[in-house]
Amino acid sequence: MTTTDAVIGDDAAYADAVRTAVKAAAAYYAGGDSPLDDDAYDRLVRAIAAWEAGHPDRVLAESPTGKVAGGATQGDVPHVQPMLSLDNVFSAEQFEAWAASLQRRIGRPVTAWSVEPKLDGLALAARYRDGRLVQLLTRGDGTAGEDVSHAIGTLTGLPEQLAEPVTLEVRGEVLMTAAQFETALALRAEHGGEPFANPRNAAAGTLRAKDRAYRLEMTFFGYGCLPLPATSEDLAARLTASSHSDVMSLIAVLGVHTTAATKVPGRTAGTTAQVQGCVEEIAALRAELPFGIDGIVIKADLAADQEAAGSGSRAPRWAVAWKLPAVEKVTTLIGVEWNVGRTGIIAPRAVLEPVEIEGSTVTYATLHNPADITRRDLRIGDRVMVYKAGDIIPRIEAPVAHLRTGAEQPIAFPDACPQCGSDIDTSEQRWRCERGRDCHLVASVSYAAGRDQLDIEGLGLTRVVQLAYAGLIHDFADLFTLTRDQLLALERMGPTSTDNLLAAIEQAKNQPLSRVLCALGVRGTGRSMSRRIARHFATMEAVRAADAEAMQHVDGIGTEKAPVIVAELVQLAPVIDKLVAAGVNMTEPGATPTADTNAADGAADTEAVTTGPLHGLTVVVTGAMTGPLQKLSRNQMNELIEHAGGRSSSSVSKRTSLLVAGEGAGSKHAKAQNLGIRIISPDEFAGLLADLAP
Repeated sequence: MTTTDAVIGDDAAYADAVRTAVKAAAAYYAGGDSPLDDDAYDRLVRAIAAWEAGHPDRVLAESPTGKVAGGATQGDVPHVQPMLSLDNVFSAEQFEAWAASLQRRIGRPVTAWSVEPKLDGLALAARYRDGRLVQLLTRGDGTAGEDVSHAIGTLTGLPEQLAEPVTLEVRGEVLMTAAQFETALALRAEHGGEPFANPRNAAAGTLRAKDRAYRLEMTFFGYGCLPLPATSEDLAARLTASSHSDVMSLIAVLGVHTTAATKVPGRTAGTTAQVQGCVEEIAALRAELPFGIDGIVIKADLAADQEAAGSGSRAPRWAVAWKLPAVEKVTTLIGVEWNVGRTGIIAPRAVLEPVEIEGSTVTYATLHNPADITRRDLRIGDRVMVYKAGDIIPRIEAPVAHLRTGAEQPIAFPDACPQCGSDIDTSEQRWRCERGRDCHLVASVSYAAGRDQLDIEGLGLTRVVQLAYAGLIHDFADLFTLTRDQLLALERMGPTSTDNLLAAIEQAKNQPLSRVLCALGVRGTGRSMSRRIARHFATMEAVRAADAEAMQHVDGIGTEKAPVIVAELVQLAPVIDKLVAAGVNMTEPGATPTADTNAADGAADTEAVTTGPLHGLTVVVTGAMTGPLQKLSRNQMNELIEHAGGRSSSSVSKRTSLLVAGEGAGSKHAKAQNLGIRIISPDEFAGLLADLAP
């Protein structure tokens, strides 16, 4: 945890903390609209528990500790078996202590562990009779739940008819994926409703809603199964005696959605060290998932171990939730800035009251575009839910509408370009200055000349400003037509600096196609995507000849991005023509185009074939490089990997083939060891690529 838990000093403070926690839990479990974010609630409950441990004779009956759902919810339909919560751990040390206590309790080592993502949704019990879905129940107070059978038919992944006519109860989690949440926000706005604060809020409110004029889709993930009184003896015995992993396989066969088909499928481990490796792997993929997770659930996999451990009044003793650092916090939106990018895109940026998320202080968040602001109904002064996962830029999910005071103000949209005052093209969701790249010429040229693009030494921001204001450049292709006399006429440009800059520009002509593409700043691409396009087509001629369908053959380019890239290349044709005329390289070293006779239009489609010592390998680089690789930037390392036929990646997973570990490798090194991934030093890697490394 990055934030210190509060310390309760006296009985009055304790009573106030209990009231706050109970109120927050009631709002959270009823409709997902708690005034506290998850991290704040967890810290408050831990503080309450700490105070109660020191004052056992003064514990209030309404305290949330030791109760399912904090004692905030009730139900009127009894569960066939208690539907309990989970105890939490927050570190490897706490997990090891919990695992040791479990093994002492059962009197033997746990030889099989189940490790699954902890989905950020609502627990739900689905009862099937003869294979047909007949009833849905919430967790309630753990002993009885609320009947929400009206939601049958709205849950993707929970079939109304199983593959076999069996009677049983499936338990799982209901949530909204990122795509479902965006749809929910739009439909909610269309019908005049207040925006949902986050996907969990949306799922909680939607699950209980009966009379809405619109229907919102949710997703169900099964995490368990148990017999009902009418279940056949054979099936009941099988469910009772089978390991958790076998039960999960069974419900998947029956047609229930599980995490098996996601990037974070449930898995088993034989030791606690292996469990920790699984935890790190799931946590590393958190930012890539289309749904929220807030931890990892670890269970004793074998039924015999679970039975020996038993359960308490609140939680089973054979399972625990390893909570991950919070990626959601509530803060205040205090302003919106409108910035113009190098391609002329006008992007709003939220200014926030500083808030700590995942160990860093967040003061800004992306708002994507004006339509995003409208869809989320954001206002200055709103309390907003800010989301951050991995290394991505923080974003605002939505305002916490029930905390509004009435003093909030509408966000003003610009009616002219904030950079140059020109008209704004509002025909697409992302607004753009009508001057496009010309609006921010200095930023566009500076980017193109940067180290990871054309790498023109001596062409800093000040020099680009000089060239632009002197009218010598209108795009970065004009750099290659600059003359010695033109440069000498500029202030503070002597013969030596002029000759050095001209030499650097001349050298930039030899950069590979991937860097030229990156320098063009094609919307929808970046350094990595530019390398993929260059390797796929091998020549600029082939890139320019590709239509949207051909562009989709590039790894990572889908149906939405392909036409944007093709249109951008058409728009950039004058710049590309000038680059070609200036003698700039338009080929990718090591990429050999071959004819694809299976092209849809009967013409030869071009696809690059890249071979090399890393062909077919996914390589991760971490830590400080030494020896021949010491001066390479991380982007240059990625270029080297891909030039050698490999695929670069920033995170270690079971798909990783090789880890290049320099000094200070840290957690990626440990994770690779746990996964049995080959690890080599920078010097060994340089030797492997001796013919390619600089």
